[in-house]
Amino acid sequence: MENSALETRPPAVGVIGGSGLYEIEGFENAREFEVETPYGPPSDLIVGGTLHGRDVYFLARHGRGHTIAPHEINHRANIFAMRSLGVRWIICVTAVGSLQEKYAPQDIVLPAQLYDRMSGRDRHTFFGNGIVAHVSFADPISHPLRTLLAQACSGLRKNYHSGGTYVCIAGPASCTRVESEAYRLAGYDVIGMTNAPEAKLAREAEIALATMAMVVSYDCWKTNEDPVTVESVSAHLSANAQSAKEVLARVIPRIPAEPNWPEHNALSEAIVTPRAYWPQETLDNLQLLLDRFQ
Repeated sequence: MENSALETRPPAVGVIGGSGLYEIEGFENAREFEVETPYGPPSDLIVGGTLHGRDVYFLARHGRGHTIAPHEINHRANIFAMRSLGVRWIICVTAVGSLQEKYAPQDIVLPAQLYDRMSGRDRHTFFGNGIVAHVSFADPISHPLRTLLAQACSGLRKNYHSGGTYVCIAGPASCTRVESEAYRLAGYDVIGMTNAPEAKLAREAEIALATMAMVVSYDCWKTNEDPVTVESVSAHLSANAQSAKEVLARVIPRIPAEPNWPEHNALSEAIVTPRAYWPQETLDNLQLLLDRFQ
């Protein structure tokens, strides 16, 4: 186990998802990293290593053993910890419910948009406390990274869909049937409880992020389906995890080595507070993100 915070590291790829995703063929030199952040500890120890020569870090968003509920996830600590390890690209692997007939269980959806229905916005930004920044978020998902994921899914002949909208609700309870139907009729595609804050914080941290939304069930709008059971969801989760590992093994070596996409300079035009007004304590916490503006 290695404690590593705020160190200069080569640009790396991060994966946030379920535990065990790092069990990919070709993943080598695995180590556990305990990372301290100004926002507390991340969900778990981060497993780092190499895959085809690329530095890769895996984080279980719900902790090993799935002990952290969606509303308990410390997203700021998770993203900050990844950034402190040199991560500049993140692939989020997340279980979702389908809001449309065409997305069946075990399909992969690569959303292009997010609809955020969560609260607690103070916990979903690094800024405030004297330093104000408004990052551009019109296109919340990295188009180049989503394109690479689509190419990997296609090459592996996965049932995938590129595009669409992920609705993010607070949880831990699922939405009501009328809410589910409303989202479906509005044309949204999948529903989950974690991806919006991950994407917002990644953009503030100048990390390119894309999502592999793994369908585990039709959401409750679909009344003619058999009832969702723990057994059926577990079976789909297992199959989805295997698919995700296959896609990750193919896509990670194809991610560029240099972080020069638009997301990697998201703060360049975002910070509105003049440098002279930055409180020292806030600057100390955000040194990792603001160092290039000094």
